[in-house]
Amino acid sequence: MNTLLSIAKRNAVLSRMAELLEQERANLKSINQKDLNNYSGEDLAMEKRLLVDDAKIDGMILSMQQLASQEDPVGVERFHFVHDNGLKITNKTAAFGTIMIIYESRPDVTVEAGGIAFKSGNKILLKGGKESLLSNLKIVSLWHQALSANEISKDWVEYLNYNRSETQAFLENPTQKVDLIVPRGGEQLIAFTKKHATCPVIVSGRGNNFVYVNKEADLQKALDIIINGKTTNIGVCNALDKVLIDSNLENWEGFAKQLVTELQKYKVEVLGDTAFANATQVPAITNDEIWYEEFLNYKIVIGIVNSDEEAVAKINKYCGGHSASIITTNDAIAQEFMEQVDCAAVYQNASTRFTDGGQFGLGGELAISTDKLHQRGPIGLQHLVTNKWYIYGEGQIR
Repeated sequence: MNTLLSIAKRNAVLSRMAELLEQERANLKSINQKDLNNYSGEDLAMEKRLLVDDAKIDGMILSMQQLASQEDPVGVERFHFVHDNGLKITNKTAAFGTIMIIYESRPDVTVEAGGIAFKSGNKILLKGGKESLLSNLKIVSLWHQALSANEISKDWVEYLNYNRSETQAFLENPTQKVDLIVPRGGEQLIAFTKKHATCPVIVSGRGNNFVYVNKEADLQKALDIIINGKTTNIGVCNALDKVLIDSNLENWEGFAKQLVTELQKYKVEVLGDTAFANATQVPAITNDEIWYEEFLNYKIVIGIVNSDEEAVAKINKYCGGHSASIITTNDAIAQEFMEQVDCAAVYQNASTRFTDGGQFGLGGELAISTDKLHQRGPIGLQHLVTNKWYIYGEGQIR
């Protein structure tokens, strides 16, 4: 069992980490360039996630500063009860103990997820992908410097440089106690982790997010939101993959053609269901299974529905349980849609790209959970805790 570090010590490490990231900015970028040079480049989305540039480093530093300034999530009283017999019963938040994070290609996770786990009083085991190894080892060396500067054991942040078979062996028979595992990556990584893990796993699942253009939509907003959701960053789980358009929208065919023209300016491959393809001359989808797919690419599928109910049913059948947005000026219809759609984040008149711990005011996230236990959506600092009961008596027996 790890002895809980004082909040002052945890904050001091995070503040020092922010300073070290700034000091080592140039080194970090040049080491990351080696990872980029070693990468084959076959996956555009992965290459974007692998890159560490000034903007990414700024984000890492900000994340550390924000975490250092946030309230301690450990020891927060959640429930208090005084029994008839005088027992004082309190429930408080508690650290998990040791959290393992398995992730692909994103060196910023080594900073942000590591920081959230550490601030919430946990030891961290980081298992990054081989494509980002040099960048990750550099960042972990900074963690170790920040810990050492505050006379704290380097064991609090540990990097597991394991291949697939070594990772499987560790999951099945850990050489140390692990209390929680969070896989961040594609469906294969998540399935692999769930299959072999011997402790609880929080699934940071796929996106496959939907926008529904209702008959009372502001079409300029709809256009802007769809373009933003699809084109600003294709390699993230909050990107947009599917659009549904209400056939009751006045001149929906005209809007559909305008939408295709705009998307094609960004080199997005547009596919449609039969009705949409007939109206716009884009290729028609040949298999309904494509509605389940998360693309992580410049590709989108657009379909026509005849009612709000049909839109909700289609989203609930095919989406990844991540994010869905309705574009409408009718607040009552929006509310109904938002209550009926089974996603972690539901929107009215906004881009799905906001589903993110930093954007939601959490100061970053460990992952975005599409599970319903124990936390759904962005997992921030305040969610990365379990709880513990404290009972104070004076000799009471039952």
